[in-house]
Amino acid sequence: MENFNRLVAEQMKTMEKLLFLQSELERCQEIEEELLQIQNGTELESVQLEVKRMKEELKEIQKTFEKQTEEVISSYCQKDEIIIG
Repeated sequence: MENFNRLVAEQMKTMEKLLFLQSELERCQEIEEELLQIQNGTELESVQLEVKRMKEELKEIQKTFEKQTEEVISSYCQKDEIIIG
């Protein structure tokens, strides 16, 4: 049960990062749209690079979250086997 609780706690931390990064990405994309509208090339390029970086980071966090989900499910199933078995 300790392992399960630890895995769930780790997953919650990852979810927190995921949600934060998603909101930051949305904020940057809004800024990107605004800059596109005013055609400010220099600032636009900087924001586009940041959006690209954040999208890559988001993909990595999503992969981590999926892996943690699998571990949580596996740990939970093992816990049930101990109780049942």
